[in-house]
Amino acid sequence: MSLTYTPVIGLEIHVQLLTNTKLFCSCSTDYIGAVPNSNICPVCTGQPGTLPVLNAAAVRLGVRGALALHCTIREATRFHRKNYFYPDLPKAYQISQYDLPLGEKGFLDISVEGAMKRIGITRLHLEEDAGKLVHAASDGRLSGAGESLVDYNRGGVPLAEIVSDPDLGSPEEAREYVSAVRRLVRYLEVSNGDMEAGSLRVDANISLKVSDGRWGNRTEVKNVNSLRSLERAISYEIGRQKELLEKGKEIVQETRHWDDARGVTHSSRSKEDAHDYRYFPEPDIPPLVLSREEIEKIRGNLPELPWERAKRFREAYGLGGEDISNLVEDRQVAAYFEGLLSSGASPERAAKWVQTEVFRVCNDRKISVENFPVPSKLLGELLHKIDAEGLSTTGARDVFECLLEKRCSLQEAFEKTGVASSALEGDALRNLVQTLFQEQAEVVSIIREGKDPKGKKRTFLQGLVMRASRGQAKVEDVERLLEEFLYK
Repeated sequence: MSLTYTPVIGLEIHVQLLTNTKLFCSCSTDYIGAVPNSNICPVCTGQPGTLPVLNAAAVRLGVRGALALHCTIREATRFHRKNYFYPDLPKAYQISQYDLPLGEKGFLDISVEGAMKRIGITRLHLEEDAGKLVHAASDGRLSGAGESLVDYNRGGVPLAEIVSDPDLGSPEEAREYVSAVRRLVRYLEVSNGDMEAGSLRVDANISLKVSDGRWGNRTEVKNVNSLRSLERAISYEIGRQKELLEKGKEIVQETRHWDDARGVTHSSRSKEDAHDYRYFPEPDIPPLVLSREEIEKIRGNLPELPWERAKRFREAYGLGGEDISNLVEDRQVAAYFEGLLSSGASPERAAKWVQTEVFRVCNDRKISVENFPVPSKLLGELLHKIDAEGLSTTGARDVFECLLEKRCSLQEAFEKTGVASSALEGDALRNLVQTLFQEQAEVVSIIREGKDPKGKKRTFLQGLVMRASRGQAKVEDVERLLEEFLYK
């Protein structure tokens, strides 16, 4: 009988919190592009005699995230020293929460092949980040580097570590879970969730359960900084462990490093247990006590969460799965979409334009929807004219481009482009058709003589009318007038 191997996956997601200063000192957290080792002080570099002071803003953001993940919030907790030696940790210990996390026993629901799956949240705790090793290889990677430098600017930046239960069963589920967490922290404005910049980093714990009752030891894969890398790293590790188990070999419990360039994991160090870190209470920070009133105040200020907004978009606007997924991924995108609706755009039209024209401009100009140059009120009014007043999509796009480039009012955009704000009809359209018939007398004669059996000449005339009207004529009106003028 052939054996089956079931992956058992748990993730540790490290989320950098959006505070102006570090977790235990007043140094700036804005380290992107800063001169190396410029945002540091005696506290975050662990100089003797210094005392850490807890950042209250980081605590509030941590509680905000834990509540959104349905965690139970501890009203009394404390910090510990997690001791280990590594070049990016100048104190040789990290201040973190250990046995009393800020939040625990929560959950997050994710969509897996159209069905909902609940992923348990073991804990959310606060800790300080370490520094950053800068590798001297040409591509900045560890692989191939002859030496590494250390920048302590990131050291001490506040993190919320979100630890999942081992409920994930595939690389695809892991990707969807991380996507959901990233979406959530952005909605909460807890973090920007930028994996490329290192604001959200993932460690994956992977083991295999064999159908004969055996369990492989767990390995932890670090250095995963993108969703694509996460899937690749987990897939590789599952395959590596399966091959070893099939050969009757033991899986070494260890920490492994993901080499994205080669697409493999390699051994980094033996996997530590809690006692290896020699945790002990941080003597310089008093216990953290939160009142029930403080916790409930934070709960009351939570925004509409992504899954709540997705449900409302589906029920209120009748949108489908892909539209909803794209529109609720970012809080600012969802707000812009609803701004279009409040200005008269239909849900279907607004969803289409956001996902095509708005996203196109944002990608081309490398800007966020928050900085989109056309206010939702103006674009919503423009889209309303398509549905309510017969404005053509072609004409609307011309006006839209004018709004983008000229930053003018909607009326000015219509005047500058020469596009009529409503459908061309009645006497104006009749006069246009008559003029074209006079200019195309030869073509008209051919059609009237029955020498256009396939209708190509008639289609040509219709195209000329639509072009001359700049798309403002309704097709059915043009066809009716052609029939009338050709055969009257």
